[in-house]
Amino acid sequence: MDVLDNYKKAWKNQPEETSKFSSIEIYKMAHSKSSSIVKWIFIIGVLEFVILNSMYFFIDMDEALKEYEKLGLEDFVFYSQIAAYVILFYFLWMFYQNYIKISTIDSTKMLMKKIIKTRKTVRNYVLFNLSYMALVMLVFTIATINVNFDEFNTKQILLIAVSTLIATFLILGVLWLFYQLLYGILLRKLNRNYKELAKLDNLN
Repeated sequence: MDVLDNYKKAWKNQPEETSKFSSIEIYKMAHSKSSSIVKWIFIIGVLEFVILNSMYFFIDMDEALKEYEKLGLEDFVFYSQIAAYVILFYFLWMFYQNYIKISTIDSTKMLMKKIIKTRKTVRNYVLFNLSYMALVMLVFTIATINVNFDEFNTKQILLIAVSTLIATFLILGVLWLFYQLLYGILLRKLNRNYKELAKLDNLN
């Protein structure tokens, strides 16, 4: 059983003065656990960014650039990657700011607000990554069909479109499950802390 639940049950049966003391202990524990969770969200975000970008060391960039030029996507790749990096750095900065701010909060209501903000930041981060992946796959598919349009008949174009659509859903599904495993566990723990703080705030 969660330690917070134990504190809560014991707290309800205590005299008023002891109850006030215990409510502070419950808040401190919830605050400590929330701060630790937000810290791990930031650390995982940084590790994810570093690991994914280290994959470029295993890719033949000259060959990749030739493929981009062949499809006429060199400008799209260049500018979309710049935009993606700017947005990803923004999210990492927000993760860091959430951790810094949640570590110095001394109010139940403010802690609850920061927990809500952290959850929204993570969900927007996941949504951006999935949307960006879908956009890239869509653009590359359209470019491939466009470049080879004269060589494809209607049936082949339809087959490519359907295959890409299925592949996109599969990849996005795998990524969603990955993010559910990576961040979902932390968000569920953070949500439990939020509920405990909400009950504590109502009782006060």
